[in-house]
Amino acid sequence: MSVKRLFMSLALLATLYQADAQEKTVMLKYGDMNSWVTRTIHESAIIGGNDKTLYEVGPNKHLDGNNAYRNLGGSPWGTSNVMAKVSGITKTNNCVYKEKRGNGYCARLETHIERVKVLGLVNINVLAAGSLFLGDMTEPITGTKNGEKYQNCGVPFTSRPKALRFDYKFKSSGEPNRIKLTGFGGSSVVNGKDKAVVMLLLQKRHEDAKGNITAKRVGTMVVTYDKSTNEWINGKTCKIMYGDIRKSPEYVEETMKLRSIDYARNSKGVNVPVKETGWASDDETPTHMVLQFLSSHGGAYIGSPGNTLWVDNVKLVY
Repeated sequence: MSVKRLFMSLALLATLYQADAQEKTVMLKYGDMNSWVTRTIHESAIIGGNDKTLYEVGPNKHLDGNNAYRNLGGSPWGTSNVMAKVSGITKTNNCVYKEKRGNGYCARLETHIERVKVLGLVNINVLAAGSLFLGDMTEPITGTKNGEKYQNCGVPFTSRPKALRFDYKFKSSGEPNRIKLTGFGGSSVVNGKDKAVVMLLLQKRHEDAKGNITAKRVGTMVVTYDKSTNEWINGKTCKIMYGDIRKSPEYVEETMKLRSIDYARNSKGVNVPVKETGWASDDETPTHMVLQFLSSHGGAYIGSPGNTLWVDNVKLVY
């Protein structure tokens, strides 16, 4: 190698080292998934009277009793694990689990069918996907219609990270299509293989005098997985794109388009839809971050039982 090429190589290595040295990662609070709240809920006698355990990401603590859950210890994480009271019957759903990983723990998100049958009263079969997200749930759930309205989606956030980094593992159900099962009646087929989804959206929100919430999309990151991994994928880094990304080769209309199906709690304490009305400029500062890990895609009550996503060590990269 010539002296000139040697110096060029050394200069390139120095540049790369400097870039790596300047990178900063910030673990989200409880993002190492090593600390969990466990809840013991006593289901109604008419459906068996069983004690069920629900898991929430938060401080190591055990709660016993049929009380509505509110995030503890400053945890920003909500899950699709809920206590429901429908027609006077207390029932639970748990699809996010605390699972041992090495010397710590991770989160396991599963898609399954939750069943409740009481002769003469209710006969409910609901497809439930595992969801781990920034925000919280409003308990108790009182019905199966419009399940999104119980979710307060997103947290205040005013930074501009470059990427999201996390560890994950995925197991596909192997089914060629999904099903839709809303609670009453039979299931219907939804074309297309089920996918796990990781979505991070940065929004600039505005609330009007009536409590309605609109938002401009500041940043976007959406990845999907439909092929099983044999091992953990550690340190997966997904770039956040800023501004109007519709002309980017990485833009996927189905998963990255503007949304109006999410709910958030307004200043009046009411969960209302968040309607994205447009794309912000690429130098805009957000007011909120939406981050969701989902074991199935396509919306509420849609998926393939058996789809499973494991998540650990969730960080932001700056």
